[in-house]
Amino acid sequence: MVEKEIENFSLAQICRSGQCFRMEETEDDLFTIYAGDRCIKIWQNGKSCRFYCGEEEYDEFWKDYFDLDNDYSVYMAQANPNDAYLNRAIAFGSGMRILKQDLWEMIVSFLISQQNNIVRIRRCIANICEKYGEEKVIRVPECPKENQEQPSLPEGIQEPMPLPEGDRQLLSSPGEPREIRYHAFPAPEALCGLPEDALKECNLGYRSKYVVRAARSVVTGEFDPEAVSAMSYRKAKEELLKLFGVGEKVADCICLFALHHLQAFPMDTHIKQAMAEHYKRGFPNRRYRGFQGVMQQYIFYYELCGKKEYICEGTKLKEK
Repeated sequence: MVEKEIENFSLAQICRSGQCFRMEETEDDLFTIYAGDRCIKIWQNGKSCRFYCGEEEYDEFWKDYFDLDNDYSVYMAQANPNDAYLNRAIAFGSGMRILKQDLWEMIVSFLISQQNNIVRIRRCIANICEKYGEEKVIRVPECPKENQEQPSLPEGIQEPMPLPEGDRQLLSSPGEPREIRYHAFPAPEALCGLPEDALKECNLGYRSKYVVRAARSVVTGEFDPEAVSAMSYRKAKEELLKLFGVGEKVADCICLFALHHLQAFPMDTHIKQAMAEHYKRGFPNRRYRGFQGVMQQYIFYYELCGKKEYICEGTKLKEK
């Protein structure tokens, strides 16, 4: 287990931000995150975080995945003090981070996202993982509640006799590892040979052919994820736009949430509405050059959740 105090980091906000579709709050303050073929549980209370993994895995993967070496207060401090709307959005989503996710997983995720909502996207991705992803098993420690008080015994009832040592070893105690079974995200090879409408069984609808053709492009070498990962924002976006079904918005989402090109500024319905209402002359890209995408996420999250109060039940957003 790795314990950290982290500024400007909220798993609850990231979970609801529309950039990651395999992350859920499974209990109060306890989150389960699936990334590629990995899985982790993280407990968070304010700035305090417990990553239920080893130091090596944290340093080699999860620290970078959550962009924890980046000081987001620097971005927030750049906001125009006269832009009341943007400052409200930043204050509301101050725990936001731009995740560094797997390129193939993001291509599929945002192909599925078209004309879709977050709850349905999550369900579609869960379906294809379960049907075509490799089954994985990891052992993680139990995650006991912080400061959980033990219930008092009724008056007149004594503490039970302690179990013999051998019997105690048969019982799981808090902190003892337990198995988690899950499915990895399916590799392109698992999808490329499918009929183009096969993923309709996973509720993808017309998007099924987009995903199958993208898988074929990767397997045949027509699209090279490793090469694209090393490209500049403009070059990477050009390559992504060659994939069947990928348009401007989807390409920018992939550039931002997989390739970490922070200048990418995806324009979906929520952002277009915000631009029309608050930035009639266009968003001030020159002021935020190089990190427009960070500001986009603050705005998107505020438009999605900030204008009304929501509660998060598992993977679902429900209005109070």
